[in-house]
Amino acid sequence: QVQLVESGGGLVQPGGSLRLSCAASGNSYSLNAMGWYRQAPGKERELVAAITSGGSTGYADSVKGRFTIGRDTAKNTVFLQMNSLKFEDTAVYYCNGRRKDALNRNIDYWGQGTQVTVSS
Repeated sequence: QVQLVESGGGLVQPGGSLRLSCAASGNSYSLNAMGWYRQAPGKERELVAAITSGGSTGYADSVKGRFTIGRDTAKNTVFLQMNSLKFEDTAVYYCNGRRKDALNRNIDYWGQGTQVTVSS
């Protein structure tokens, strides 16, 4: 099992910045990738950014150039640096960890979510 705990959400004005962190514990060494998803009211959960165990990263088009995902391997932590925040970035942000099982199926773990609100 893997446990994921997010921190760092809050209220910020448009154009501002926030940094989210996700601390992984348990069998976190088994994860192939970690990422951040978000879900706004009335919308489906969407992938924001991801980083593989090899360090490769990927971003949703809507956040490219504004968000940066990174990790601190020694601390088993993944962060999401969010700059130039927009109203439409308002959502609950979830940390995700993914591994493969013996049948090569994806097994996902989720944090409890942290609210990010962009408002003037």
